[in-house]
Parts: sequence; structure tokens; C-alpha cells
Amino acid sequence: MGHAATVDRALLAALTAAETTQFVTDHPACRSLAERGREHMPLGVPMSWMAKWPGGYPVHVVEARGAHFTCADGLDHVDLCLGDTGAMTGHSPAPTVRAVTEQVTRGLTTMLPGADAALVAAELTRRFAGTRPPALTQWQFTLTATDANRHLLRYARHVTGRPRVAVIDGCYHGSVDEAFATLDASGAVVERRGNIGAPVPPALTTAVLPFNDLVALEAALATGTVAAVLLEPAMTNIGIVLPDEGYHAGLRRLTREHGSWLVIDETHTLCTGPGGATVAWDLDPDALVVGKAIGGGVPVAAFGMTREISEQVDAAIELEDIDVGGVGGTLAGNALSMAATRATLAEVLTDEAFAAMSELATAWTSGVQGVLDATGLPWHVTRLGARAEYAFSPDPPHDGAQAGAADDFALQQYLHLHALNRRVLLTPFHNMALMSPATTPADVDAHTAAFAEAAAALTGRR
Repeated sequence: MGHAATVDRALLAALTAAETTQFVTDHPACRSLAERGREHMPLGVPMSWMAKWPGGYPVHVVEARGAHFTCADGLDHVDLCLGDTGAMTGHSPAPTVRAVTEQVTRGLTTMLPGADAALVAAELTRRFAGTRPPALTQWQFTLTATDANRHLLRYARHVTGRPRVAVIDGCYHGSVDEAFATLDASGAVVERRGNIGAPVPPALTTAVLPFNDLVALEAALATGTVAAVLLEPAMTNIGIVLPDEGYHAGLRRLTREHGSWLVIDETHTLCTGPGGATVAWDLDPDALVVGKAIGGGVPVAAFGMTREISEQVDAAIELEDIDVGGVGGTLAGNALSMAATRATLAEVLTDEAFAAMSELATAWTSGVQGVLDATGLPWHVTRLGARAEYAFSPDPPHDGAQAGAADDFALQQYLHLHALNRRVLLTPFHNMALMSPATTPADVDAHTAAFAEAAAALTGRR
């Protein structure tokens, strides 16, 4: 029996209405700022998706430090969203602030390299080396993981001469055009719901594969048209979907047999450890993307390649054309982002920090599971390193389609709004929490208490 049958929809609507009223009562200053924003910003927000927060308007932040933020109404909140990984370090960690402050006086961006870039590249090589040769030893820098993914896909098509890339059904890789594709009931590649202004039909550019499906992968690669397979080692954006045993080994074997690049996007799965899932699970990609968290909140991302892949790229591109081929950006590798990344990797996202973060995520998971057990709600909770999430199905999903089928937007909105009214912020459009080096057991306990109250209300136990 699915989640919709276990929650009374009339009760859910009434609970949501009551929480919305409470939110508006508690946040008059945020409401005033939202109204002012509507004068010159569509939907009153700097990016349209921010209007999707529950409550009628988003909370406006005046200060964020560590694992907390204060809104315009002076209310302190536990932040388990953490900029949806961009602030996985906690807000404004001292080493990053110090490095940025020092760099601001020395110049922000010059289109020229500084000493920090090589230091960061060497540290990323160390972190993502793993135990398997060849190591990811060649790094380039962008401002977003979207850019890093896009650049690698361009390189893969250019080097291999193949027109398509393969992505996972239900994936998310920023605003990469090729990733906004799904499978219809017949198994055909079509646009994902809500895809805005797609440049071409996605079937021309993309093969879509269910996660954990090596048979579908082999069939797609056998066409000889796939330049690269781009995927997260565990799905995160549609909910946490973990790989089957042997899936990654099969993925590596098949891509190598068919001459397709294996590109792993660790932007969110960096929560698994200092070297992401690549090191934690002993993976062997041709190229890797990491973004957001490595800059401590300053925009930056990176992509790494094996030396072999890097040499293929270099051989395929004339130096005269290297700045006009769709790869790059005048702000890429800027001095400010490099200084922030150097300090963040060296002093904030340390091995010890990841260990503590994972312990807190384990405690968060245990708290949620305890509530589910006590109330009988047929949901599940899954942990991935320092990240954990509950979802509205009894069993963990095997692929993106199963994860998507278990979603319930109205229920999700209520739970987020309920938590927000108890001063706990979850990741938007997920039931996900992320731990930072600044997160405390008390922060975890605050969520457990709020979740217990919400679950009791949904099951008529309050």
C-alpha cells in the first residue's frame, strides 16, 4: 500500500493550512521583503525556483553562521539544508573567511593563474586517487558543477566522435541539456516534465538508462553512439538511491569495453567522505566532477581527468581554438574561488570532519527511524555518508522511476513547512538533511522532535 493511502488527504490539507497561517504570523518581516521583491523580480525571488518554498513566500536570511541562520524576523533556525550542499562546510567557516578576506585585498579575478590553483589541483588529486591506477591527476576549474559536467560532455563527444551521452533516468546534473530526459511508458527517450525551452528533442543527444540496470546500459553502449556515461555514484536529487552490489564494477567494465567515457558527478555524493564515493567505494572513473562544497560557499567547481583522457583532449584541440569551443569562462579559476577552495580543503572538509558528520547523519537516521517505528508510517530512511533522507515508500527504491513514484508533493510541502515552523530547515523539494562540521547533536535532536510531532499529527496521535 502506497503512501497516499496512509495519509488522510483532508487531514493533510487542514494541517498544511494551519501551518501556513502559523508561518505568516511568525514571519511578517520576511513577508514585507517578499512583497518588495515582487516589484522588480519575477515571483519576488532572485531565482524562480525559490518561490517553491512552502508558506507562500520564502524565509529571508539576514545572517548565516555555522549550522544556523537568522531570518529577517530575528528567528534562529537549524539549517539542515546548508545551501543544498553549497554550505556543507557550515556557513562562513573561519579558515575560508580568512582566506577570502586576505585574497580580496590582493585581487579577485585576472584571467591569469595564481599559486593556489596548483595547490588545489594537487589536493584534489590526492583526495580522489583511490587505490586504482590510473589516478585522476589533471584538473580544471569552473564556477558551477553544471559547467564542469557540460565541459566534460563536450570533450567526450569531440574526442570520441560520438553524438550522444547516456544519463540515468531521474538524474540531475545542474542545467545540462542532455540530462533533462526520461523514458516514457514505451521506453522511448522523451523530455522530462517541466523541461524549459529544450534546444532539440532529447532522443538526438541522450540515451536514458534506469539506475542499477546493466542490461539497459549494455544495449545503449552497443549502438556505438555513446561518447560518455554521466552519473552520480548514488542518486541523490530524486531521493537517495543506492547502487546494487556489482553495479559499478559492471558499469566500468562495459564502458571500457565499448570505448565510452565514464564520468562520475560527485557534487552531492562528496558527503560520502573526503574522496567522495569514488574513494569510499573504490571506483575507477575516466573523469570526475565535484562542485559547491569545496569552496566553502564561494562559487567554484572542478573536473578531473586521468592523464590519458587529458592527453586525448589536448591532442584533439588546436591551441588557436581553445578559447572559443564552448569550454571555459573568464571567471573560471579566479583567484577568490581558488583561495577559498585551498582553505576549505585544507582546514574545513578534513578527514576528521567527515567522520563526525557521518556520525551525526547516523543519529539523524536513527531518530527518523524511531519515529517511523513508533507511528507505523510505512516510509523508509536512507543514509549516504553525511546525508540522510526519508521517503514515502516502505522499501528503498531500486531506480529513479521507483523513487519518483513514491514522491508526494503536498505531503512533502507540509512536512517542510511544519519543520520550518519549528525552526528546522530541510533541503527544498526533498526530505533530506545534510550535516556540516558545525552541526551538533542538539541540532539533530531538534529535527527528531519536530518530525515526531508532524508524524503524530498525520497519524491522528497528537
